[in-house]
Amino acid sequence: MKKGKRPVGKLLMGLMIAFFYLPILYMIVFSFNEGKSLTSFTGFSLRWYQHMLESGDMMGALYTTFSIALIATFVSTVVGTIAAIGLSKSKKLVRDLMQQVDNLPMMNPEIVTAIGFMLLFITFRVEKGYMTMLLAHIAFCIPYVILSVMPKIRSLDPNLADAAMDLGATPWQALIKVIVPQITPGIVSGALIAFTMSVDDFIISYFVTGGGVKNLSIMVYTMSKRVNPSINAVSTLMIVIITIVLVVINVAPRFMAKRQKKAELKKRKVLVPAVLVCALAGLAVFFQLGSSQQRRPFEGQTLHLYNWGEYTGENILSDFEEQTGAKVVMENFDSNEQMYIKVANGEAYDILVPSDYMIQRLISEGYLQKLDHSKLDCMDKLADEVKGLPYDPENEYSVPYFWGTVGIVYDKTKVDIEDLEQEGYNIFLNEKYRGDIYLYDSERDSFMMALKALGYSMNTENQEELEKAYEWLVKCVQTMKPEIVTDEIIDNMAQGRKAMGLIYSGDATYVMGENEDMGYYLPETGTNLWSDAMVIPKNAKNPELAHAFINFACDYEGAYDNSSYVGYTSANKEVMEDLSGEGGDYEGINAYIPRSDNDLDEVFVYNEKTRKEISNLWSRVKIAASNAN
Repeated sequence: MKKGKRPVGKLLMGLMIAFFYLPILYMIVFSFNEGKSLTSFTGFSLRWYQHMLESGDMMGALYTTFSIALIATFVSTVVGTIAAIGLSKSKKLVRDLMQQVDNLPMMNPEIVTAIGFMLLFITFRVEKGYMTMLLAHIAFCIPYVILSVMPKIRSLDPNLADAAMDLGATPWQALIKVIVPQITPGIVSGALIAFTMSVDDFIISYFVTGGGVKNLSIMVYTMSKRVNPSINAVSTLMIVIITIVLVVINVAPRFMAKRQKKAELKKRKVLVPAVLVCALAGLAVFFQLGSSQQRRPFEGQTLHLYNWGEYTGENILSDFEEQTGAKVVMENFDSNEQMYIKVANGEAYDILVPSDYMIQRLISEGYLQKLDHSKLDCMDKLADEVKGLPYDPENEYSVPYFWGTVGIVYDKTKVDIEDLEQEGYNIFLNEKYRGDIYLYDSERDSFMMALKALGYSMNTENQEELEKAYEWLVKCVQTMKPEIVTDEIIDNMAQGRKAMGLIYSGDATYVMGENEDMGYYLPETGTNLWSDAMVIPKNAKNPELAHAFINFACDYEGAYDNSSYVGYTSANKEVMEDLSGEGGDYEGINAYIPRSDNDLDEVFVYNEKTRKEISNLWSRVKIAASNAN
């Protein structure tokens, strides 16, 4: 019987290993992909590793991740070990009580712990950044160290320390030379768990960071919102580093046991002078560079930028830093609502890049300052169609950044263009395409589609019209079996996985550039003509530098870098014409040029009551979709 079970056991083990490691292998392979796709391998290349190494954000995130992990591991291991030893000598009641307290953070959902830390720092007005992330990591790592060390302490003879002191050892010597060596396996185990937890953490780090400080988990999350193959390269690098750490931890003790004292002394004799020479050479280079560098207009100042993830070009920030001498600290948000919460809580930024309706809200609630147009030389460079929009008719508060539309991306080999022209958004109810469509997981965009399909304004406040739009969406999810997605629609449609889906024009630009079978259609019943713009909050610490960045981002080189990399339509009219014209990156791609001649196209207007109503209705639509599946 036992022999018969062995092949089954081996098979299950093989399947388990494949389940865990095939996705990692897949990611490593695609980190060497020549193309931008995350799913289609087009050839071997190191371009994404080069891009990663040239990215200050990625290298900064790598440094933050491992520096915090190492410091948090060291501190939490020392504190946790001492705490465990102290608890072992405490009264039973105190020991039991503290063990329950120790277990609580580990049993709590991470989101609860994260919000608790965030509220703590806000209450005591602690500026969030590197130190707050480090303190949070130390705090949540300590319980794991205590949990690992306690069983080893329990297995010791309780009289061991007393015996050592009876033989002449001091309490400190008894601790270091007697107790600690006996519990070393538990300490090492606790340290490894603490290191792993710190490197791996995302949720707590996300809530306690600020000032542009982000670890790799936050960086990867931000990059995953749009197609960026560097995510594979940086993840592969992280795996390599962790593998090296594990190998060193397991192999190093064997080599250390063989190392002779004499050889160690020789190494030190060579190492110390070498370090001193390198340090002196580094200082010489530093002072030489410092003395030869001309002072730039904003030397030593810092610009705090709060922008969407993956919404800036490859070089614009570094070029701005080079030109001005300033440092740019950029944080990313996932939604206008997330950005609003931070601004409403008083967090200071010099520039925000919100969407149209959110700018309207920020203006009405007094969170923005008027721009000083005497410091702006960029307005004449912008397309007329994106200036003077209803949310800021005189551009007193905002300067356009990107703009575009929301439309239907479709596979020309699967979707008949006549169906699109006849039905518009109602094609999402055409059962010919049942199970072959994407819906975008956005309450605003989905209700815009439904309202426009029914011939209503997307800014309607009429309850009956909203109910009919809700019924339209429920019918869609129940009869058409759509897949409700967010930004994964970009790569999925580039691979032609479904017939069509609702998409932003900038994302459709990328999809069409990757796959010539894809098209972009705007129904005649109208769509959302949206724009994201740069604004300066009222509590900005450096508005003069903010004005300089607005000029730089709107100038030809900055705007070109932004638009060519991100794929969204530039507000700079010359850049827009060059990128869409002959020889441009987006030649022949109609999604890149927003439609501006349809009177039924609208800009979203902020209405809190309607927003809440649509949010509730969209939640019900998603419940209906779940029940239908």
